[in-house]
Amino acid sequence: MKRLRCPKCDEAILFDETRYEPGRVLIFECPECHKQFRLRMPQSADATDAQTDAPVVHGSLTVLENDFQVKTVIPLYEGENVIGRHVRGTQANAAFKTVDPSIDTTHCRLRVKIDRHNGDARFYLADAPSNTGTFVQGELLGDREQKLLDDGAVINIGAATLIFEINHEIHP
Repeated sequence: MKRLRCPKCDEAILFDETRYEPGRVLIFECPECHKQFRLRMPQSADATDAQTDAPVVHGSLTVLENDFQVKTVIPLYEGENVIGRHVRGTQANAAFKTVDPSIDTTHCRLRVKIDRHNGDARFYLADAPSNTGTFVQGELLGDREQKLLDDGAVINIGAATLIFEINHEIHP
C-alpha cells in the first residue's frame, strides 16, 4: 500500500500501487476536500530509469509509534533528509504525521553520501538539534555528533521508533 497526500488539505490517501501498470496516470479525489489530482505511476521499480527522472531511493525509515496509526515508510534520497513531525509548511523533506509533541518539526538530519568511486551509499545521522534528543541503538547523539548508520539500526525520536533499512536493490 502507498500513501500519498492531498495537495490542498494534506489528507492521507492509501492505494494499492500493485494494481496499476507502470506509466499509467491515476486520478484521485480527496475524500476530505474533494480536490482532484493526478499521479503518474513510475515506469519501473528501479528509480535509476532515465525516462522517469525520479530520484534514487537509497534507503528508508520505517516509523512505528505506540498508537494505532498506519505504519509510515520514509524514503531516503541522496543529500540531506530532514526528519521531523509533519505540519503544514514544514521545512522537513522527510516528515511524518504524528500527534507526539515531543517530536520537533525538524528533529534530526540523515545525510546520504554516495562514494563516487564505487557507488556505495553511506548514511550519517545527526540531531537537528531537537528539544528531546535523537537516540541511535539507545545512545543519545551529542551536539554536532554524526553517527554512521548500519542496516537495521534503531533510532528513537520522541515516542517514535524508526527502523533504518538500506535499499539493497541498489546496493548489493
